[in-house]
Amino acid sequence: MSEKKEITFRDFQALIRKMYYEKDAERGIEATFMWLIEEVGELATSLRSETKEQLRGEFADVIAWLTTIANVAEIDLTEALTEKYGSGCPGCGQYVCVCPNEEKP
Repeated sequence: MSEKKEITFRDFQALIRKMYYEKDAERGIEATFMWLIEEVGELATSLRSETKEQLRGEFADVIAWLTTIANVAEIDLTEALTEKYGSGCPGCGQYVCVCPNEEKP
């Protein structure tokens, strides 16, 4: 096993594409989405009772499955994140959100 290193979101998306793209594309977006929902459910359950180490794994799984869907849909997540959040909150435009709590920014 190789040494672990920090990776950017763009690097992570490329890594997930390299490891899983053929399987993911064959499975399709709809079936892959169901795997994501299963992982979100596991994260929800873990938030109630798991250790921080277990939670980290569940968060990583959710991000990996979301990234898988983005790959199949041909969405560059770095570009999408930069476009939507690179200039601050999409609602108020500030880097520290000042939107009213009842509004979803």
